[in-house]
Order: sequence, then C-alpha cells, then structure tokens
Amino acid sequence: MTNIPETGRTPRVQIRLIVIQILVVSLLLTLGGRLWYLQIRNGEEYAKEASGNHVQQVVEPAVRGSILDARGVPIADNHTRLVVSASRTDLMKMKDDGKAVLAKLADVLGMDPKDVADKVRLCDAKTPQPCWNGSPYQPIPITDEATPKQALQIRERSEDFPGITAEPTAVRRYPAPGKSNTAQVLGYLSPVTDDEINKAKDTDSPFLRSDQVGRSGLERTYDKQLRGKAGVTRYEVDNLGRVIGKAESDEAKPGANVVTSIDARVQAVSEYWLNDAMKKARQEFDKNTGENYKADAGAVVVMENKTGRVVAMASNPTYDPNAWVGGISGKDYAKLTGKKSNYPLLNRAIQGQAAPGSIFKVIPTAAAVNAGYRFNDRYPCPSSYSIGGQTFKNFESKGHGSITLGQALEVSCDTVFYKLAHDQWNKDGGNKPRPDAKDWFYKTAHQFGLGKETGIDLPNEVTGRVPDRQWKKDYWKANKDAWCKQGKKSGGDYAARIAYENCLEGMKMRAGDSVNYSIGQGDTLVTPIQMATIYSAIANGGTMYDPTVGKAIISADGRHIEEIKPKAHGKLPMDAALRKDIDGALADVATRGTAAWRFGGWPQDKIPMHAKTGTAEVYGKQTTSWFATYTKDYSIVMTISQGGTGSGASGPAVRKIYDAIYGLDDSGNQDLKKALLPEPQKTLPKIQPDGSIDAPKVKPYKPEAPKPKDEQQELAGAPAGWRRD
Repeated sequence: MTNIPETGRTPRVQIRLIVIQILVVSLLLTLGGRLWYLQIRNGEEYAKEASGNHVQQVVEPAVRGSILDARGVPIADNHTRLVVSASRTDLMKMKDDGKAVLAKLADVLGMDPKDVADKVRLCDAKTPQPCWNGSPYQPIPITDEATPKQALQIRERSEDFPGITAEPTAVRRYPAPGKSNTAQVLGYLSPVTDDEINKAKDTDSPFLRSDQVGRSGLERTYDKQLRGKAGVTRYEVDNLGRVIGKAESDEAKPGANVVTSIDARVQAVSEYWLNDAMKKARQEFDKNTGENYKADAGAVVVMENKTGRVVAMASNPTYDPNAWVGGISGKDYAKLTGKKSNYPLLNRAIQGQAAPGSIFKVIPTAAAVNAGYRFNDRYPCPSSYSIGGQTFKNFESKGHGSITLGQALEVSCDTVFYKLAHDQWNKDGGNKPRPDAKDWFYKTAHQFGLGKETGIDLPNEVTGRVPDRQWKKDYWKANKDAWCKQGKKSGGDYAARIAYENCLEGMKMRAGDSVNYSIGQGDTLVTPIQMATIYSAIANGGTMYDPTVGKAIISADGRHIEEIKPKAHGKLPMDAALRKDIDGALADVATRGTAAWRFGGWPQDKIPMHAKTGTAEVYGKQTTSWFATYTKDYSIVMTISQGGTGSGASGPAVRKIYDAIYGLDDSGNQDLKKALLPEPQKTLPKIQPDGSIDAPKVKPYKPEAPKPKDEQQELAGAPAGWRRD
C-alpha cells in the first residue's frame, strides 16, 4: 500500500480551522457583548420593564367627600347610578373607529347617535362641546342615567358592544335641599386631563386617569381635600395574563367632608327673593328709557358680621350644576356659555362689577373726615352743583338746605359730596396735580379694600376698580389710539365726542371725574362681596375679614377636624367716634331716610337695622339697583342690574330675607319658632365613624302670602322730604 504524503492537505485544513475558530470567537464576542449590554449597561431598565410586564394594577376610585351646609345638610354628595362608558382605545382599534358600535349603543340607550359619537371625541381648540377633555385612555361616560334593562342588554350582549361597559358607579350629585340651588358657589367637576396628570406626577397629590377634578366654586378650592386617595391593588400575572399572586395593595381613602357656613334654608330664601325682585322689576316701567326694566342679572350676599362667613350667596341667572354630571350635552353647554342666557356660570356676587351708586357714600364720608372736615358741621345741599358749564344734579333734583354729613347719608344728598370732592380736587392742584397731592377720596377707597380681591375662598374673584390718577394714566395709554381714531370734535354722536375728549385729556383727573366718583358713579366698579365686607366691618367695629364659605374640613370618619378660622385683612380707616357716627346715620336711613318706606314696622328697638340705598346710572343702560344693610348679626347686600332704584327694586327682597332669618311678620312681630337663624350657627355638624351624618331635613321654602299693600300705603309712613335712592 502506497503512503500519500500529508503535506498537500495540511495548509487547506489549517485555513479552515482558523476560519472556524475566528467565527466561533466572533460569535462568542458578539454574544458576550450583547449580554453585557443587556445585563450590565441596561440591566436595571430591562429588569423594571420585565417586572412591569408581569404586574397589573386594579384601581378603586376614592369616594369624593361631601360638601355640607352649616348644620350638616349635604349640598353636594354622591349616589350610585348605572354608568355606561366607552373605551376610546378599544374603539380606535376597530376598522370604522367604533362607529357601528356607538350607533348600536345609541339605539339601546334611546339617544341621538351624533350625541353619543360627539361625547367620545377629544376636545381641542377646534372641537366644540360636547367632547372629552379627559385622558384618551380613560373610560368615557356616555350616560349616567341608564336603566337596569339597558345595562343588562349591554352586558349580556358584550360581543355586540366591545369596549362598552355598564357598571354601577358613585357619581356626584347636587341635591338642592329646600330648593337651594347654590350652583355658582358649589361649582362642578370634569375629568382630569393628561397635562394635569403630568404636572401633579411628582407632588403629594398625584392624579389617576379616573379622577374627576373641581373646575369652579368650592369643588375647585377644596378639590385636594374632597378628592381623597384612590386604592391600587397590584397583581402578579404570567405571560398569558393569568394571576399568579398578589404583589401589594393600597387601600382607597375617601375624601374629607367640607363643612360650609352656608345655611341651606337661608340660601333658598335668598335665591327666591332675588328672583322675585327681578321678576317684579321687569313689570315696572322705566320712564327714562320708555320701556320696562330689563333686570337681566342680580346677586345677593348674606354675611356674618363678626366672622366674615358667608351664610348665603345667590347669583341670577343661575343653572342646575347636575348638568355637568356624567358629561355635559352640547345643548346644555350652549345654554351655560351663550350670550342669550346671559352667562349663568358667572358668580355675580364675586365676579359682577358695577358702579355702586350711593351705597359707596360711606367711603367719601370717611375720606372727608380724614381730610379735616367735621362730621357734625353743616354743609349745603342744593338741588344741583355746577362746575364750569356742567351741572350735576341731586337725584330727583331735591335740595335739603344745610345739613350734616350724617344727614347727607340719611337723605343721600349728592351735592354735599360733589362740593367736598371738588374742594379736595382743587387743593390737590386740579388739572395740574401737586407732587404732594393727598387724594383723600381715592386713598380712602383703597384703605376700604376696594380695587383688590377680598380674599374669599372661591376662585376667579375680580378686583373692581378705583379710578385714581394712576389708573387714569394707565387706561389712557391702553386706549389712546382707539379714542383718537374714533373721536370727532363736533358733528359726531355722544360717544365720538367723548372719545375725542379722552384722546386729548384722558390721562387727566378732571373735576367732573372727581365729583362723579364721590357718589359711586363714573369709572368706579365694585362687587357685592366687597360691599358686604365693608358694611360688615362697619357693623363689627371696623375689622375687615376675608369672606369665607368653608368653615371646617372633617375626615370621612369624623375623627379629624380642621377648622377654618376667620382671618382679618385690615381695619377700616376710621376711629371709633367716626364709626359710631356713621353707624347712627345708617340707622337713620332705615328709620326716617331713603330706606324707611321698606322697613315700616321693623322692631328697631330689638333688632337695630342699618341701611344704605343706591341707584347707579350706567351709560347706555338702565339704572343698577343696590341695597346695603346690616344688623348686629348679619349684613345683606343685594344688587340688580338694570333693575331701577335701590329701595324700589332690591329693598323689599332684602326685607323679606331678614324677616325669614329673624322670624318676623310684616308688622315686625317675632316668632322664634319660625326664625331660620336668629343668631349665627356656632357648632359643627357631627359625623359618625361610619360616615353617616345626622342632618336635619330642609323643607322647600314657601313664603306666606303678603298682605295687600300698594305703594301709597308703603310711602305713608315715610318722613317728609325723604327720597328713594
């Protein structure tokens, strides 16, 4: 046998072995590098993802706390309803984006298919209501009024309704005890947005996608306390989604209850008589415009003098806050935000601004005394006052001879304040103000708290306006170009001539500006809550409190109580002697002055009444009615836009509210059994460990039929020389 030399094959074999070795080493290096990348460099990240993939969360929403009146009557709570919801995520996975499913759902629920489809679309700048402004990954409620039969149809035919659920759910309710609506004070809820979730992510109160958030009123102010904390249970699952264990669980914590100073009974009375006053004003003829008063909006505030707590706050026009529950319809949203309905979402007690008219005169009275004029000196009250070629008349053009400042308040003499303001304007340099101008009348208004927020615990309060020199300059700069473009020296209408004048001299504090301001006219703007705060301060000795609606935060089991203490933000700019003088003058207004005809038979010896009437003139509109009052316990301020005179339109309603509070009849006889709140509520309601509240029932308010009385009978008791303001 011949031996074949191996030298011919050796190089080839060696090359193959080397190639194989290189490939093996390369594969090992690649695998090792990948393992290093996965386990070392990004190991922690992938470990977390792997853990997350095998843990599922089940969220149990927290029960939102109730809002209670001062006696524990729920004015916002929760009740169980059958809620039908749609998963937008599931619908978007369908070929037709879920249109067929939503159409079938509309048929079962007896709803318009378009309304159902609109509810699941997302809100943006171009999409009108109704739409969904919450998270797109959150179930979207279609209705919270499903019947058991409808819910059963959906659940039994789940294959026909993919992405649709029908479950009993606790939803918000605004029960309106005793027909006390309280809408603008309570506010409303809507779903949390993705932006809100992201912003609250690292705070001590993060949002869940299922959360509802307060958007206005008390629901917004105390949202964090009311919301509670949702429960989260985490389950370990395998790759097939089967539960293999329970990881951990956080129990749901119900929200706390907010106890308010609102008395549902007084609230109902206030709403009733405000609405009644507006309806009656619309039946009255306005001789200045040749048509009936429009009385298109109004507000009333009832406040405790010694604490600043709000007992009632009504705004008209109003609405039913339950319209927001379960998602608002397009029709309801249009009503609440449309000009035709006059914007009922506005709380006119804190957002309605208007010239105050004569209820403002307590401020220039204090300003005059602080400037050096004496309260009991005599000042001329002619029927008119002239500056250059312009004549400023007394209301109803009546003169009262020589009178004191107290009597000027009593009969509401405009010309006394015209002259005082004009004199001070001249002392300050007139059209060429001195560097050291005192500006007593404007400075004092700021000291009374005007031109800024009162600090009430409700969102979106407005500041009103004190038209002082700085405001004049700022306003002129902002409007100069428009005035100069619109203005005409002659030949144009009144607005064009005013625009021309403002273009040239709008930055100046003119004499006419000062005298108009002195009686609460011109560019002055106030809110009802500001004036209630001022009159309460006069009543209590001079302390201006931050108005508050919230009185206490009480945990769901009643064990933890956090009282909201009254907080003062200043003192009135008057000493004790001046306060006493003004207090006496306001009592005279109620007994023999401009409000006397509205307080006939009032038990002044038992419950001293103090009042000031106001009728503000507004260019292009009918007069605004104001009525400001106080007793030792409460202040009540009412206003009606385009409603007529203060005592004529608002006066009777304010008297009726006091009658209900103190249990008085038309003749002033008191029955404490009928009195709703003869003195302020001091105790807090008791909440049991199980969350139950022993709250009294509130019957719907039904006023007693008034005794027939015409205006002449009412005027018969008024003193000679008095006038309505």
